[in-house]
Amino acid sequence: MEYTEPAAERVAEVPSTTPADLPQPARRSRPPWYRRPWLVFALVVVLMLSGVGAVIGALYFESVPTPEELTLPESTTVYYADGTTPMAKLGTENRTILKYGEMNDAVRQSVVAAEDRTFWTNPGVDFGGILRAVRNNATGGQTQGASTITQQYARIAADLKGVTYSRKLREAVMAWKLDDRYSKQQILEFYLNTVPFGRGAYGIEAAAQTFFGKTANRNAPPESQVTTAEAMVLASMIKQPEADPDDPQGSPGYDPSRGPKALENSRSRWAYVRDNMVGLGYLTRAQADSLAYPDTVKRPDPAARQTGLDRPTGLVVSQAMAELRRTDRFRDKPEDYLRNGGFRIVTTIDKRVQDVAEATADIRRASAPQIVRGQPQDWQAALVAVEPGTGRVLGYYGGSSGTGADYAGSYVDESGKPRGFGAHPPGSSFKVYDLAEALHQNVSMKSHWDSPASKEFPASGRVKGSPAGPIRNAASAKCQPDCTLWEATVASLNVTFFELTEKLGAANIIDTASRAGIDSMWANQPGQADPVRVDLRGVSGQDVAPRFSNEVGIGQYPVTVLDHANGMATFAAAGKRADAHFVRSVSKRGDEVYTEKLSQRDIGLDQERINELNWTLRQVDAAKLPNGWDSAGKTGTWQRGDSLEENAHTWMVGYTRPLAAAVWLGTTDGKALVTKDGKYDVYGATYPGAIWRQFMVDATAALKLDKNAFRFAQPTFAEDRTSAPPPTSLAATPSAKPTTATPSCRPPDCPSRNPEPSRSPKPPATTGPPATPVRSARQ
Repeated sequence: MEYTEPAAERVAEVPSTTPADLPQPARRSRPPWYRRPWLVFALVVVLMLSGVGAVIGALYFESVPTPEELTLPESTTVYYADGTTPMAKLGTENRTILKYGEMNDAVRQSVVAAEDRTFWTNPGVDFGGILRAVRNNATGGQTQGASTITQQYARIAADLKGVTYSRKLREAVMAWKLDDRYSKQQILEFYLNTVPFGRGAYGIEAAAQTFFGKTANRNAPPESQVTTAEAMVLASMIKQPEADPDDPQGSPGYDPSRGPKALENSRSRWAYVRDNMVGLGYLTRAQADSLAYPDTVKRPDPAARQTGLDRPTGLVVSQAMAELRRTDRFRDKPEDYLRNGGFRIVTTIDKRVQDVAEATADIRRASAPQIVRGQPQDWQAALVAVEPGTGRVLGYYGGSSGTGADYAGSYVDESGKPRGFGAHPPGSSFKVYDLAEALHQNVSMKSHWDSPASKEFPASGRVKGSPAGPIRNAASAKCQPDCTLWEATVASLNVTFFELTEKLGAANIIDTASRAGIDSMWANQPGQADPVRVDLRGVSGQDVAPRFSNEVGIGQYPVTVLDHANGMATFAAAGKRADAHFVRSVSKRGDEVYTEKLSQRDIGLDQERINELNWTLRQVDAAKLPNGWDSAGKTGTWQRGDSLEENAHTWMVGYTRPLAAAVWLGTTDGKALVTKDGKYDVYGATYPGAIWRQFMVDATAALKLDKNAFRFAQPTFAEDRTSAPPPTSLAATPSAKPTTATPSCRPPDCPSRNPEPSRSPKPPATTGPPATPVRSARQ
């Protein structure tokens, strides 16, 4: 059979003076003796004389696994939403597999010139090298190499160790059989995807990226591909990819960055490869002489070896991997299946939004709002942005290190352990779900409510002399003691919202929060030191309500920043909930194996009710943006323990029509938020509010959105929808007086200076927020 090197192999990528074509010697027909039995007999005799009779059977029984048969650890790459900007690379080995036809001429030709000049014509075995190895070993001489590319692949694939003549014989038999079974193109593809190049790079593509920041893929733009001169440097490294650990100075290998000796080695080997390129007809002498040794080899980058997981987006990777492990496609796979599977994961994260999220929420950066810069080291912020209508997480900041704590969410890692620190009591920011349920039960935002400074609620055990005492407001408003619901929202009056919770029913509020996007809440449980996660998915509020008290309506029970952002996105999408998610698609070698499934669920609010909700939340001063966008939002604060003066959790949540975001600011140790000036007046409107407003302004600018295309509609406050009996009839309750009366005040006159804190003198004995941030989300 005649084997001819493909035409693509015949021309190297060289300067513009390259001839259109260069002849490539055709592979010789295998000589008649190639398949003659006497060669088999001769090899067996050699094996017997060498004292390795155990290897005799290798000729007939040894097999070499191909990459299809091997489970090669291959790097999985995670990308931003554009599908081209890498976010992180995963895997125990840095490897990206290329098909033979995807490899450019420069790398194929250089490797053949460096490692096996007769590759296209030999039978896969260097018999002369084997005999030299046997003779030298028998006489005590130096061990010999002289392996063909096919033999090298056989050694790598079979994981044969050591340099001994017995190994060489086994290797030769396996290579001979390999050459008989596969084409030369297939063998070269196998080899170039498995051979190590150093710095943890396995295969030619990983080497091109590691050493030159380029690709070996011929389908990429020419300027991003390794050149012939650079490919020759890579081919030179195969001879010794790593320094000798016993003599790193005397035998540093061929990575020129290791010092003068290694550079000298690399230059010498490069010249050897260049001459072989001429001898093989890949280059003319003039072309070879015009090449210069490249000085563009990248210095080893310790940060690059961490594959991007140390950056804030490392937390995105963890969330994305956890999300995929919940899908049918990846459920029940081995722990490292995704990381070492060679997948291409495209996330939902928009790099423009992510950059803004990190710039604003990382309070150690100079780009953060001035009010949060320079604050104590235990201060920590988290921010999540979700696209309304799709649930795509566009930006995610849970901390400055992807290998550290995640203060924005929770997830389950590869070993099945719950991770994440992102559950925090939402305080008054949770009142948005009270309002949504009120609208669902036909309660108008202009209905009037009894709103004194404090009030007893016997049905909930909040009376004088009880451990928690009466409910009291932490702020005041000009409308008191008779406030409309929208006025109580702007002033964040706890008395009003606690009574609203009693009237609507805590179970119904939980249902609305769950439908909007709150998938989990954390509740105290007897015998447990930390709050326990309560999964709200697939259950009714009635099912889980016994685990919570009416304090749920004023934000006592922790939720994650991610869930809260998803809830805001639901309201921004006119009451259409889409599940928050991090992954758009997963593919492998061009084949898509997973794609996001976008769907929406109506939470039961028509457009008029959504308009009323938007209108009410637009009255909150902290939600108003300086760039003229229509925006809505709510602040929240929760105290440290039973303190009336110290806060541990502050929030700002809200949305425009195309973007929703939630911001939490607290402490890493659960202690009180104390400013750098020693003050305790830390509230949602001031600190997380500043982060939220700057983020919303900068993110919409980065996305180049037109604010006039995303205006809120005005509500009508229809007369026939001002009252309707909720579970406990509002009409029968003296303190609840539904009406369409003209508001008694207009913002910003209604709210007090710091309107949003939610406080109770002491948490109920069986419920309440944790004293410190949730350290491990219990499933």
